[in-house]
Amino acid sequence: MMEFTLNELSSQNFAFEYKKDGEKLAEIEWIQKGDVMVMNHTYVSDVLRGQGIAKKLLDRAAEYAREKNYKMEAVCSYVVAVFERSNDYNDVKA
Repeated sequence: MMEFTLNELSSQNFAFEYKKDGEKLAEIEWIQKGDVMVMNHTYVSDVLRGQGIAKKLLDRAAEYAREKNYKMEAVCSYVVAVFERSNDYNDVKA
């Protein structure tokens, strides 16, 4: 199973990252505004494409939102698209 590490990039900027051999291969990033996670960036390296990694990152972020009673605002085009076509995240949508 993939381990995603929570990284505090700055006081309001966070990401779940996947690194292998010190190289960042995937991440989902957000800006924390009060109890809202503004999801602004998703990245998956070409070597991991097609494995559903972006979805796993989003699922991990949603799990984190649920743990903290946060909502998620979709800004990143990937998150916007998933939110539009899936009801799995309705409970965390801002």
